[in-house]
Amino acid sequence: MKIKCPVCDKYADWSDNPSRPFCSQRCRNVDLGNWFDEDYRVAGEYVPDPEQNQPEQNSH
Repeated sequence: MKIKCPVCDKYADWSDNPSRPFCSQRCRNVDLGNWFDEDYRVAGEYVPDPEQNQPEQNSH
């Protein structure tokens, strides 16, 4: 069975493909980089980081 790579749109074999659903390790890395760069996001409401909103504590 052939699948279409979600990054480059090339067709690649599904069976015996260690990079599936991608056609290559390069496309896997491109996709991972897109997640790291926040080009992809999971839909949902914004949740603020509680550590950024805490007032500074004195160490006296």
